Amino acid sequence: MSYQICTRCVMDTSDPDITFDKDGVCNHCHTYDEMVRRYVHDGSEGLGLFNELASKIRYDGVGKQYDCVIGVSGGVDSAYALLKAVKDFYLRPLVLHLDNGWNSELAVHNIKKMVNHLKLDLHTLVLDWEEFKDLQLAFLKAGVPDLEIPTDFAITAFVLKTAHKLGVKYALCGNNVRTESHLPKAWSQGHKDWLYVKSIHKQYGNVPMRTYPKMNLLQYAYFHKTIQFVYILNYLEYNKVQAMNELKGVFDWFEYEGKHCESIYTRFYQRYILPIRFGYDKRRSHFSSLICSGQITREEALKKLEFFAWRFPEEYPSLTSDFEYVAKKFGYSGKTFYENFIDNKNHDRTYYNDYPNYAKFLSTPFGRNTIGRVFRDRMKVL
Repeated sequence: MSYQICTRCVMDTSDPDITFDKDGVCNHCHTYDEMVRRYVHDGSEGLGLFNELASKIRYDGVGKQYDCVIGVSGGVDSAYALLKAVKDFYLRPLVLHLDNGWNSELAVHNIKKMVNHLKLDLHTLVLDWEEFKDLQLAFLKAGVPDLEIPTDFAITAFVLKTAHKLGVKYALCGNNVRTESHLPKAWSQGHKDWLYVKSIHKQYGNVPMRTYPKMNLLQYAYFHKTIQFVYILNYLEYNKVQAMNELKGVFDWFEYEGKHCESIYTRFYQRYILPIRFGYDKRRSHFSSLICSGQITREEALKKLEFFAWRFPEEYPSLTSDFEYVAKKFGYSGKTFYENFIDNKNHDRTYYNDYPNYAKFLSTPFGRNTIGRVFRDRMKVL
């Protein structure tokens, strides 16, 4: 495919599945428009709808210690969702956090400030480091680009299992259309697919996953049917800059260097591993969502994309220390880690569909008519 970049956003042919219309607008932008029409509610309409939903959450939570759960990372989206849920809609969440061993000091600071200020209970699941390290290394050895799946899967399983244990019907989250709509499947998929996770671990892992939060397809289908994810930010006129300013004023919240950079591993994976080994720059996805939602201009995004962290380390002083920290934490020297897991000259790429996964089952007539029906019935975004 010859190089092409979207005329509306900054997604380009680094997404191998991208398509363009006659005006040069990409499929991700059209998906964004459709998602906004279906799921985003602005102004008084959004507030009215969420007030109704919040009333139902409070009613269903009568007599319980908590009426919902919410996962937080220390980042802006989940932090703002938590603030609004408690301060504006009077919900009583149990705050959940997954510690996978890669928390930055900023993430710890932000979570502590939020929970203390709002006088909420916090439940942190600390993953067994030897188990989780082995799983992350398995994904690195597999050569797939979606290296955050071990964390994302664990978060989802942790949130759903905790809600089920508490008898809570609602799981609030900071995911939203305005800032997370341009998501190429080639870059990452399988976030809730235990068969995919298990298959990569079986082929490349060594340490048994005795304590890692597992969740097979039947369990996920059951949880999906009984617990509703609530995307609160889709009901608000969500603007990231305004949200960060409000969080700073309320919590003494610290801003971080980029989307998902509250995690040291995620920051390094996005800035170094993805662009070098795979040629993917996740900033294109992040910026494109903000362009379509009117929060930055395309020109501003293109200017920022001129600077790659791995090409201009003087502009990103944390990158060198991140590289050394990540390599050492995994038990490698910098040179060996680079040669084994980053240098694209030495390794082939593999993808989600190169491994056993639930998507293949759900695409069969039996899968579509059994478990697949559960998901279709529940796919409305609250």
